[in-house]
Amino acid sequence: MAEIRKVMCCCGSGLGSSMMVQMNIEKALKNLGITGVSAAHTSLSEVSPASADLFVVGRDIAPQLKDYPRVIVLQKIMSMKELTEKLDKAFKEEADEFHIE
Repeated sequence: MAEIRKVMCCCGSGLGSSMMVQMNIEKALKNLGITGVSAAHTSLSEVSPASADLFVVGRDIAPQLKDYPRVIVLQKIMSMKELTEKLDKAFKEEADEFHIE
């Protein structure tokens, strides 16, 4: 599997929800004991498959990233429990391409 070193959060404007999800990712990674991974946020219009190793988005944005190789789709973007469980699963994933919904 390709190593995950950068996680990108995307939302419509790249300001509100994606920034909050980025902060939650940083907390979740720390709680999971995962180090050496950076998290960033941006707008959907600024993102490309080369922007990161893993993308975390809300279900409203998920259809636009259906062709990206590694994506986590959050049903509840502010749920730390959901985010932590899905990040843990993503970092244990053996495949090079996956969508965790």
